[in-house]
Amino acid sequence: MPVFSRVIVIVLDGAGCGALPDAAAYGDTGSNTLGNVARQVRLRIPRLRTLGLGRIVPLDSDAAPAAGTYGRMAEASAGKDSVTGHWEMMGLRLSTPFATFPHGFPQEVIDELEQRLGRATLGNRVASGTDVIEQLGAQHLRTGSPIIYTSADSVFQIAAHEDVIPVRELYRICQIAFDLVTPLRVARVIARPFVGIPGAFTRTVNRHDYAVPPSGETLLDRLTQAGVPVVAIGKINDLFAGRGITCAIPTASDADGMHRVLEAMGEDEPRLIIANLVDFDTVYGHRNDVDGYAANLERFDERLEEVLRQQREGDLLVITADHGNDPTTPSTDHSREYVPLLLGGSRVRRGMDIGTRTTFADLGQSIASNFGVGALAHGVSFLEEIVVQHP
Repeated sequence: MPVFSRVIVIVLDGAGCGALPDAAAYGDTGSNTLGNVARQVRLRIPRLRTLGLGRIVPLDSDAAPAAGTYGRMAEASAGKDSVTGHWEMMGLRLSTPFATFPHGFPQEVIDELEQRLGRATLGNRVASGTDVIEQLGAQHLRTGSPIIYTSADSVFQIAAHEDVIPVRELYRICQIAFDLVTPLRVARVIARPFVGIPGAFTRTVNRHDYAVPPSGETLLDRLTQAGVPVVAIGKINDLFAGRGITCAIPTASDADGMHRVLEAMGEDEPRLIIANLVDFDTVYGHRNDVDGYAANLERFDERLEEVLRQQREGDLLVITADHGNDPTTPSTDHSREYVPLLLGGSRVRRGMDIGTRTTFADLGQSIASNFGVGALAHGVSFLEEIVVQHP
């Protein structure tokens, strides 16, 4: 029997907690998403403090005794994107990073895409999503040409107004693009629909990610093969290309994501519930919105009270992240950072520091050990360290 009958993992997308030793190689010296936000905004996050966040990140007051186990994890894989981070969490370490395109995509790829679509495209440059829509949105409305852009991460993003290119057609375009760029080692193609008028464009909740399937076996594969349900909330299903997922639940916002987590916690059988809260990254981190990021963290903390109240005797709650996205730095891209590891539940040791884990895969290995599905290729389990030892 597993020590924990249910494991609930909540990934705060882009909530790093300090630059990794190799951050300079990624242009991220000095990044500390949670720490730098806390320096600028007095955060009202009592539940996260109780779980031990103040023991990992300097907040605005002395760290209170922790009611759970806490630590941080370093990313062993090369990269700082969501696919790499989530795959490593689930036991798959990448030695070669996905490709990035700081000068845009090769012209021959764009030419082939335009030929297959029967229409021209706009952009093909590195840009912030909201900025490129404002810059090229009016031209897009006139021409019907989709907007192509990328970032410092391995993404091929396609933006289109929903009244010009309907969402289903945009998804079809993204699938064509996915087939073209996968041989270039692009991690994801992302559909970025928007609405509105020039000067007031707004991205909608109809975003969809097309990710390459995991290049090896993950914890999710092992669990589903063993009959342990995996409930994927938010963009988790997209990041794993649907593999190893029993039930995929899309979300419209972080608030909706937390609602879905609470719904999933209402079920009884042993399972892994894994959720990604993407607004930290897409709405606030990429836009360098420090106050918005802080407010979202406080809203999450409020909903966390419901999660803690709904926890059962056999539950393990894990709060972590997949990379950083420091809104206080000039960069609008992801940052190469440690991520927090907060563990709570009635069977979890209180006030224990499990230190700095050398890979995100330690989390996946620990969950694998809990459910008895065999050792993963990477990671060291901390399961025995965190469990309350009864006499």
